[in-house]
Amino acid sequence: MELECKCGNACIKNSEEILLEIEAAHSPCSLCSPLKLKKFSPLKDQLNLDSINLQWGRCECGKRHIDSVMAHILKIMINEEIRNDKSTLRNSVVPLITPAYPLKNEPYLRDNSLIVLTSKMDEKCAEIIQQEVSEVKAVLKGEIKNTVGIKDFSSTPHVYELLAGCDLRCDILNTAFGPICIHKNQSQIHIEVPRHRSPKITSLSLFLKNNNLNSDFKVLDATCGPGTLGIFCLKAGAGKVVFNDLWKPATTMTTLNLESNGFKVDFFDEKLEKCKVSNGENFEVYNMDIRKIDSFLDEKFDLCIIDPFPGVDSKEFVDAIRNLAKNTLII
Repeated sequence: MELECKCGNACIKNSEEILLEIEAAHSPCSLCSPLKLKKFSPLKDQLNLDSINLQWGRCECGKRHIDSVMAHILKIMINEEIRNDKSTLRNSVVPLITPAYPLKNEPYLRDNSLIVLTSKMDEKCAEIIQQEVSEVKAVLKGEIKNTVGIKDFSSTPHVYELLAGCDLRCDILNTAFGPICIHKNQSQIHIEVPRHRSPKITSLSLFLKNNNLNSDFKVLDATCGPGTLGIFCLKAGAGKVVFNDLWKPATTMTTLNLESNGFKVDFFDEKLEKCKVSNGENFEVYNMDIRKIDSFLDEKFDLCIIDPFPGVDSKEFVDAIRNLAKNTLII
C-alpha cells in the first residue's frame, strides 16, 4: 500500500521522519520575535490591520508566532465581512496544528502547519486565507462542539466542510513502546488534542499490565476510529488485532496509520462489504456494523476495546461482542 495523500503532496510521513524534525518544528529560532496579543480583546484595538501583510511578523527562518498567523487570518475574515471589527482571536477560528504534540510554549508556525476550523466561512474567504497565509494547510467550516463521524447505530454521519486546501494532519502520541503517529483527514475524523500522557493509552496500558494475558494475546478494537488503540496493542506485543469501525473514513485512516507506523498492509479491497485489510498474519481491518461482525469472525479474543463517543451509551456495543471476547475494556 502506497503512503500517498490524496492532495498529491508529501503529507504522510512515518514516525521516524516526523521525530527527526519535530523538536524544531514549532520552536523559535534565536531571531524569532514573539507577538503577544490579548485573545479576548478586539484585534482592531491592538493592531493597525492595514499593516498586516504576507510577510508581517515572519522571521528570517520562515516561521511566525501563532498570534501573528491568527491575526493575519482574522484580518482577512474582517475584510471579507465574515467577521466584524469587534472580533477577537479567541472567537475567530480554532487552530489545529500539524504535526500535533504536547507543547510547553506557544508555537511558531512554518508553512502548511495549521488547519483552521470556524463556524463562519465561505469558499472565497477560505481560498484567500489558504493562498495568502502560507502557514494554513486547510480551512474547514463547522462547529467544534459537533463531533465528526457516526456516534452510534441510530445517528446520521456528520462531517466538517473542507473549503480549501488539504485537511490531513498528524497527532503524535508518546507511549511506553515508542511514539505513534495518527494521521487524520480532519473534516471526517473527530478531533483529539495530544497530551503528555494520553488518558486512553494510559487506561489500556493499565489493563494490559493488570491482566495476565498470553504473550500473543488477541484484541478486537471494535470502535477503532483511526486505529490508535489497536496500533498500541500491536506495539505492546499482541499476536493479532482486528480493527473495526462503522465509519468508512475511520477504517481508511486506520490502514494508512498501520503503514505509517511500520505495519505493512498487503491489500485494501474497498469493494468488499467487510472492507478487509490484512497482512496475512497479525491484523485485519473491517468496516462493519459491530452488531453484525460476529457473523464474519469465527475466533475468540482475549480483549475487546470499546471506545464510544462521549455521551453515547456503550451497552449495545457490549451486548454485540459479548460472545467474542473474554474481557471488555470500555474507554
